[in-house]
Amino acid sequence: MASTEIRGVWLTTTDSTVLNSRDNIVEAMEFLADTGFNVVFPVVWNKAATQYPSQVMQETFGIEISPQCIGRDPLAEVVEAARQVGLKVIPWFEYGFASSYNLNGGMLLAKKPQWTARDIQGNLLKKNGFEWLNALDSHVQEFMSNLILEVVHNYHIDGIQGDDRLPAFPCEGGYDTATQQRYHSTFGKNPPSNPKDTQWLQWRADILTQFWALLYHKIKARNHNLIVAVSPNIHDWAFKEYLQDTPAWLQQQIVDIINPQIYRRDFNSYKSILDTTSQQFKGALPRIAPGILIKLGSYIISPDLLIQTMEYNRSQGINGEVLFFYEGLRADNNRLAKVLKKHLYNKSATFPTISDLTTPTPNTNITWWQKLQKIFET
Repeated sequence: MASTEIRGVWLTTTDSTVLNSRDNIVEAMEFLADTGFNVVFPVVWNKAATQYPSQVMQETFGIEISPQCIGRDPLAEVVEAARQVGLKVIPWFEYGFASSYNLNGGMLLAKKPQWTARDIQGNLLKKNGFEWLNALDSHVQEFMSNLILEVVHNYHIDGIQGDDRLPAFPCEGGYDTATQQRYHSTFGKNPPSNPKDTQWLQWRADILTQFWALLYHKIKARNHNLIVAVSPNIHDWAFKEYLQDTPAWLQQQIVDIINPQIYRRDFNSYKSILDTTSQQFKGALPRIAPGILIKLGSYIISPDLLIQTMEYNRSQGINGEVLFFYEGLRADNNRLAKVLKKHLYNKSATFPTISDLTTPTPNTNITWWQKLQKIFET
């Protein structure tokens, strides 16, 4: 009987040609299935465009699909090719609430300046090169929900995935007029100048959590078996820097799989973070499948380090991982893929179902959650 594991890999448009043609996609899916993977996370939203024909983008911004994809539907091609070889498909909304990367807001904010996120100086919110939409704005949230639900409704997929930009927002943001007024109406005072003030952090994080809860239930109303995954940065750095309240998501049961980005280049660092993560989310280990960095620029993980980290996952009761990213498997004549196929992936494993992922995680907000369910059931 096959074991149950999450064996995933991200498919990017950066430093990769997989999504450039149907033939490339078919070859990649066959390669991954042969190596022992069981799920792919193809990017469908980045650089202010989708990798599928989007009516939401067409109606909102006048751009139906990424310029590199005109005349094609890469997501449909991935789904078709993956189905042929038994792979699950969970589209990945890479940019989330980020509007652009070093483009002063790019096309999205040029067309929707009212959606601009602001720092305390009133400037466009920028962090680590990314400029941001105002993730606390209801119109921005509605746009993002519609974008995701469009994929849920139109494609035979197995779930959707957010990441360190969804649901997320830099802690330096929230100083636009509307958000400040909203905070003032709640607490009778202006937001503090310290972006990491405890109450200010939690209040904004709660807005993101509420957004994700509503979206989660809309997805489940469409198909209860769809997986809702998020790949946040590690807790609680992600909370303090990007308002990602992973414990609250688990407590409120609004995420099925967490793929924390434990992107470290030596085993001791990886082990230390995984140990902390395992303790933080002890009651939810079946839902945890860490992101492992196997390639970035010229860096490629060594086969020994990859196997060591994956074996350590399993020794801690964590059955799976998602690798960033596909091209790392193909480097050096498929070196890493050959190692995986020979060792940890030498026997097949089934991707977990929703029932496999269910854990007795305590939910102190059960009354609130039941009310939320009834709203959508009526």
